[in-house]
Amino acid sequence: MGPYASLGGSGTLGALAHMQLAGVVFLGVGLWAWSEKGVLSDLTKVTRLHGIDPVVLVLMVGVVMFTLGFAGCVGALRENICLLKFFCGTIVLIFFLELAVAVLAFLFQDWVRDRFREFFESNIRSYRDDIDLQNLIDSLQKANQCCGAYGPEDWDLNVYFNCSGASYSREKCGVPFSCCVPDPAQKVVNTQCGYDVRTQLKSKWDESIFTKGCIQALEGWLPRNIYIVAGVFIAISLLQIFGIFLAKTLISDIEAVKAGHHF
Repeated sequence: MGPYASLGGSGTLGALAHMQLAGVVFLGVGLWAWSEKGVLSDLTKVTRLHGIDPVVLVLMVGVVMFTLGFAGCVGALRENICLLKFFCGTIVLIFFLELAVAVLAFLFQDWVRDRFREFFESNIRSYRDDIDLQNLIDSLQKANQCCGAYGPEDWDLNVYFNCSGASYSREKCGVPFSCCVPDPAQKVVNTQCGYDVRTQLKSKWDESIFTKGCIQALEGWLPRNIYIVAGVFIAISLLQIFGIFLAKTLISDIEAVKAGHHF
């Protein structure tokens, strides 16, 4: 390991190793989920899904974390300044991308709202095509007590829930169970609670299902939890800044040792 051992960089190396391990865990979970769905034996299943496969996000996070952790660990162990600069530069890039996204989202709220609507509607269409996507939408609707992008009628976009006369689905003119107002007396979830709900008068919908759209719910959630959101963003930013600081310090120390300077 050379002069690095005397630079007090064991903490840096440990943090990088943990990042790499976390990346391996994310990759393992993602690949396992894909194997369970048979995607690894038929990769075209990814392109057939019109919505987003949540597993793809897990894999992307895993790849980024593993790559950064690997570059940082090897760079620290081998005293490779190029790898350390790659690690540092990538963290800086991610930091500024996050900052830019946050600023743009604040300045162009209408555009963000439209993109989110398109994203949500696309996933509604693919609700029954992927179990992970289905679970994601159900979790979102239950947690925010909402239904559809702007309301329950958005479920007409899905071929199974569509009220069209050409549909023979048992779920026709219904909504997923995650749209249902929970009954405290029921200990077992009734997955058929949303059947035929939209055949009733609209004035009666709110007795059995959530009528607020998820976009409205999320817009209302953000102001109520602004301090939590800000705290999470600040915590992530501080961790990234700390990582940049450690990498910069390590690069300077290695350069100083190679130049023959003494501490």
